[in-house]
Order: sequence, then C-alpha cells, then structure tokens
Amino acid sequence: MSAIKILVISNYRNWNVMRPEAEIFIDLQKLGFEVEIMTYPDAEYIQRFESVGIKVHKFHPQKKRTTAQIQKIRQILIEGKYDILQLFNPAAMHNGIPAAVGLPVKVVLYSGYTSRVSRWDLGMMRKYLHPRVDKIICLAESVKLGMKHVWFFDKSKLKTINKGHDLAWYVDVQAADLQSEFGISPETFVAVHVSNTRKMKGTPYLLQASALLPREVNLKIIIVGSGFDHPKFEKYLDKNPNRDKLIFAGYRNDSLSIVKSSDTFLLTSVKGEATTKSVIEAMSLGVTPIVTDIPGNVDLVLHEKQGLVVPSKNSQAVADALLRLYNDRKLLKIYGTASREHIRIAFSHERTVREYAAFYESLVQKN
Repeated sequence: MSAIKILVISNYRNWNVMRPEAEIFIDLQKLGFEVEIMTYPDAEYIQRFESVGIKVHKFHPQKKRTTAQIQKIRQILIEGKYDILQLFNPAAMHNGIPAAVGLPVKVVLYSGYTSRVSRWDLGMMRKYLHPRVDKIICLAESVKLGMKHVWFFDKSKLKTINKGHDLAWYVDVQAADLQSEFGISPETFVAVHVSNTRKMKGTPYLLQASALLPREVNLKIIIVGSGFDHPKFEKYLDKNPNRDKLIFAGYRNDSLSIVKSSDTFLLTSVKGEATTKSVIEAMSLGVTPIVTDIPGNVDLVLHEKQGLVVPSKNSQAVADALLRLYNDRKLLKIYGTASREHIRIAFSHERTVREYAAFYESLVQKN
C-alpha cells in the first residue's frame, strides 16, 4: 500500500500554541505518511515542517467562505490527489469542505471545545453537521457528548483523540525571576492564571476568590493575558481588600517561565474547555493545578491525586483550595510530581501520534 497522503489546513503562526498539533504531523511524516501543510506564509513552524520533508503551501483562508479561497484549495486537492483533508479551524472548514465536494478525499474536522451543537445553527450545518464531512476528531469525550444529541447526525463519525505533550518540550524552560520583575520574595506563595478574557474563563470568580483570602497570607496571584484592564473587571477590584495580592502581567511570550516559577496553576473556567493546553503545560512543568469541575478537565486532573478540582462558579472553593496548598507545601510537592507523571503516561505525545496514525489508516482502508 502506498503512503497515505494528508493535506492539513491549520494556523501554525505561533510556535508554543500550536506545538502539540504540529508535532503530530511531523512524527506522522517520519512514520511514512506523506504530509503536506497549508498555513499562513508567516507561520513560525514552516521551517520545522520543511526540515523533515513536509511540503508547505503558504496559503491559509482569511475569511470564513469565499469562492476564490474555495477554488484555491480545490485546485490543490485535485493536483495533489490526497487521501485525507484534515481541517482544524473555522476558516479552514468553511472553505475546505465545499472545496472537497465531488472529490475522492476523506474530509476530517477537529473539535476542541465542549459545547452543545445545535442543528438549527447555520454555522454548524456548514461545518460539523455538513454531509460531506467523513469524520470528526474530538479532543475529549466531553466534546463528543456535545454532538451526540443531534438526532440526524451519524455518531460513528466521532473519534476522541487527545493532543498529547512530550515532557522533553519543557526541559529547557527557564524559571522567571519573580523577585526582580514583580518584587515577589522567594518566601511568597505564588499562584498563576494564564488565559484570555473570554467569558468562559470565569475570571470574575478568580478575582472574587482573591478577595476572600485572609490578609495575613503571604500569597500573590499573577494573571497573565491581555484585556484584564477592561473596565468590566473594575467592579471586582474596587473594594477588594487583597488587590495588592494581584499582579496583572499582561500578554507574555514567556508565560511558561512564569508558570514554572509558580507554586500552583489556577483555572476557573465555567464552560467550554475540553482538556486545557495551559493546564497540561503547567502539569508538564510539575506545577500543581487547581481547576474547576467542568467536563474535560475533570479527566485531566484527578482530584487529590494530581491537584485539586473545585466546583465551577464558586469563588469560596477556589480560595479554600489556594489556602489548602498554601498551608501544606508537602502536599503541593506530591501533587506537582504526580501531575508530571500523569501527563507522561496518560497524555503523552507518543500515544497521540499512534492514535492518529491508526485512525488515518483505518479511514483510508475503508475506501
């Protein structure tokens, strides 16, 4: 059997963000698959792809659906005679699916968020519920459950494969000097929260939790990400007696360095997450996580084994979890070590590559 030929359309502009996904296809290429990547011309991963023999098409659709973009992708599909078209983001899906109509290529989508898919949503009909779609890779079982309730949808299209991580990726991460940059003394207990300001991230509950901490605790919470200076957050800060315990670091390219320097990683999301990449990164660095009990992440962090799982939308529970780890540094160390081992075994990059390879092979064999 000739090598399985795959065209992947995705955004590989940011090295750190896209590494777990990009490395899947690099290793599939090494295993004998014939992989080609379609991505933005300025993508940081292009040189890495080309270094292992992956052909890169320096194009990525800019808008959700246009005739010109569809025709561009269709022409490449016709010329390349691919077995599989793998689409990872909305722009790729909205243009890639119609481009594949009438062509003998398997169309595979990716879904990484936990949400309830509606059959009345036109966007869903043009993506996950489109009849031209052959398979959908779900990041977690919780993602799969969000689609299973659609009565006319073929549930056999769904396949769960986690995006694993390789602990070797984090060996060279250098801990940030929190004292010189933020004035945080070595004796201070440090919690870190890395996210954007989307509603699903539950930032208000984190801010409210900080207000519930005793004044006397020597604790700081570093919040990494842009947009936290928005006026909507001021109401949670105006009367916060512990505002001085909060440090807003803004967007950082070196966020992993700050995470490595911290004692615990906080995730206060209220919905939508599957297995959150930032939590996996923290666990890979041996940093103990505190996460909310939303679907997906409850499978990533086992309560009182690798960290603490608290009820979502519960600021008091977040504050209590912080205090528990603050007062028990031995437990903190045990959870941190267990976190790293859990990622090595249950969420390994090697396992992900094997599952992708088996999935693609089974898909093409059914032709």
